[in-house]
Amino acid sequence: MYRRYGKRLLDLIIVIPALIILAPVMAVIALLVRIKLGRGVIFRQRRPGLYGRPFMLLKFRTMTDARDAQGRLLPDAQRLTPFGRFLRSTSLDELPELFCVLRGEMSLVGPRPLLMQYLECYTPQQRRRHEVLPGITGLAQINGRNALSWEAKFAYDVQYVEHLSLWLDLKILALTLWKVIKREGINQPGHATAEEFMGTPPLPPRPPAQPRAVSSD
Repeated sequence: MYRRYGKRLLDLIIVIPALIILAPVMAVIALLVRIKLGRGVIFRQRRPGLYGRPFMLLKFRTMTDARDAQGRLLPDAQRLTPFGRFLRSTSLDELPELFCVLRGEMSLVGPRPLLMQYLECYTPQQRRRHEVLPGITGLAQINGRNALSWEAKFAYDVQYVEHLSLWLDLKILALTLWKVIKREGINQPGHATAEEFMGTPPLPPRPPAQPRAVSSD
């Protein structure tokens, strides 16, 4: 019952007042992004949603559009500005995703929506993360966020799918506020954000079993 109806009701009960209260904050952030990063305040990108169906993710921009001599975008570390780092560390860049929740494309809690090209890299077990709506926060985010390995993130995502409940959602929302205050797990070690997911390497084959010696006595 909660999975089918209650979860959406909880999203609306929280998101509608939040958008009204946070509207002035979002307006100020939008103005600062325009001043510091130039035109294009909102970052839009197609991401896989429920059952892998694409939707348009909305976030505040945190990077410049700096390119090399060949016209290719520079690495994230070179395009991420100090202001952008602040937005990411405080999760303020995520506020436009509240509109995605309002439209029913995301939920407050669920596996994070990643890149479309990752769909081809998941194992069947990892692909189960798309059995629910993607979320602004989730079980992986309160257990390490970007500091986790991809395999650990996906394990938490599937765990959430299997144990989804009102109590778990409320617990994740409460712990998310604490994690945002502490600013933990913002990026993977050695990366400005997170390394690209290239797929989980298959387990090495087991060595053949050695024949057991049979006594002739």
